[in-house]
Amino acid sequence: MTALVEFEAVARLSSFTLAAHELGVTQAAASRQIKLLEETLGVKLFQRLHRAIKLTPEGEALYATVSESMQKIAAAFDRIASGNQQQELVLAATAAFSQFRVLPRVPALKLLLPSVTLRLITQMFTADLLHKEIDVAVRFGNGKWQDGTAFPLFDEEVFPVCSPAWLAATGGPPTLDALAAMPLIESDSTSEGWMGWSEWFHRLGLRQPHLNFSFRCSLYTDAIQVARSGQGVALGWGRLVSDLLASGELVRLGTAAFKASDAYYIVVPAGRTITPVMEDLINLLRTDFPGLQGFDPD
Repeated sequence: MTALVEFEAVARLSSFTLAAHELGVTQAAASRQIKLLEETLGVKLFQRLHRAIKLTPEGEALYATVSESMQKIAAAFDRIASGNQQQELVLAATAAFSQFRVLPRVPALKLLLPSVTLRLITQMFTADLLHKEIDVAVRFGNGKWQDGTAFPLFDEEVFPVCSPAWLAATGGPPTLDALAAMPLIESDSTSEGWMGWSEWFHRLGLRQPHLNFSFRCSLYTDAIQVARSGQGVALGWGRLVSDLLASGELVRLGTAAFKASDAYYIVVPAGRTITPVMEDLINLLRTDFPGLQGFDPD
């Protein structure tokens, strides 16, 4: 068991030195435990490179199982020690996905899974599944990641959105050229595969347009808030703003839309499997409905 614990730390941190420091042992002691484990199994678990180590295929297979088992043991210890029998589900997502897709569905989640406590980890960039206590993550991309198994969630379409008041006051742009001259609200592309206004126009065939930016920000959530206040046009990522469109807080401009080749995925850390609780969460995130107050879990 000591060898397995030290193996998990070395594999997770990709370093004998960091693992030894975390476990409070010497680097030599950690190396001896890994050597003992390799001799017992009769295989090499690590490739010793110049100033680096890398898991062998056998090491990756063992790490996947050991890592999952230790996370389950740690979770059981936490529940027993706290006297809390509720199951905790740790979900990682970007701020935009958390704000617009996860949080509005929390009441429905509580009805559907009353014995589950959701812990939401919000990040600006793609979550690192190797170094976080994450059960499941939402990512946007091509579905090919080395640190986990991806399951399709839904595709995405990108189109202009604004407030009903702004549309009533301006009448809306009839063409792409007219849209480029409107006050545009821009946010930084912090996620893999996301795009800004320039790329969106380019994908639709409008080359190097002169864009009229009225507001720039780093977070997509801020851009949408500015659009809701009637200050211009933002790019609407359909799966994120669906509730706002359904409620009438935003309206979609029919000028044009771009169907993204990338999509949203649920990603489970390597060595883990989809559980029934995760399946319920996935189904809930896939559901498009404007109001949750009357949601019936049955």
